[in-house]
Amino acid sequence: MINGIIIIDKEPGFTSHDVVAKMRGICGQRKIGHTGTLDPAATGVLPVCLGSATKLCDLLTDHDKEYVAELLLGTTTDTQDTTGTVLTTRPVTVSEEKVREAIASFVGEYLQVPPMYSALKVNGKKLYELAREGREIERKARPVSIRELEILEMNLPVVKIRVACSKGTYIRTLCADIGDKLGCGGTMQSLRRTGVGRFGIEDTLTLGQLQSLKDAGRVMDCVIAVDCVFADCPALHVSGAAVKLLENGNPFLPAQTTEGITYAAGEQVRIYFPDGSFAGIYAYAPERKQYKPVKMFLEKE
Repeated sequence: MINGIIIIDKEPGFTSHDVVAKMRGICGQRKIGHTGTLDPAATGVLPVCLGSATKLCDLLTDHDKEYVAELLLGTTTDTQDTTGTVLTTRPVTVSEEKVREAIASFVGEYLQVPPMYSALKVNGKKLYELAREGREIERKARPVSIRELEILEMNLPVVKIRVACSKGTYIRTLCADIGDKLGCGGTMQSLRRTGVGRFGIEDTLTLGQLQSLKDAGRVMDCVIAVDCVFADCPALHVSGAAVKLLENGNPFLPAQTTEGITYAAGEQVRIYFPDGSFAGIYAYAPERKQYKPVKMFLEKE
């Protein structure tokens, strides 16, 4: 079984679930999960976790994201992107300066109302399912954070932007909100995710490239080890009787590591077996003077 992360450059027309299904066929294993849905029309960075790395799915979903999108001003649609039904069209008479001011005003925290065409669930049903039934329900605004918002190109009515944002941010809705602020409406014309946490486009490969590596017997060349996600955490190696404790996900003492170091309370550390294989993330609990497990990644067939 493959245990690790493969960063896919999702192509248009595929859902995130389609990517997982195709990778199960390519990699020959069932235990595979993606780390956050990308719309079928969107492209770009989609980390996919395999084997023991599937425990990372929720963690990677929580990471900040980066996107490049095209905002089409003067048009609104029911899906907030150009795949939907056009609701309104208006002339775009605002100046480039006003567009820049409006876009800049969204940097920072703001309350965003999730779109009806989204996978969020209300009373056990996904919003897009309700939308396809012609139903619209009230959605609560949620706080999101726009870390960076840069204009890459402006050829009105189209504005190409780069967005660095918190998890849960809908770029479609951001485009619609910018259009609303300008009074002409707006919709998202294209979307490419360029980053998820530490992973960028330079780390990706297409499904076709992955298949080629598999055919050449080199699929492991593109697998990123689980512990790379925790590269900022210090590393400790167990020794002696602690090996058995670690195999069972039990706490152990600082003295039972090769390094013998006691880190600050709650500080997360990477824990390894004597042979250098990664076991999981632990944190020091001063009340018991032990390192206690936070998340285990034992590689079991």
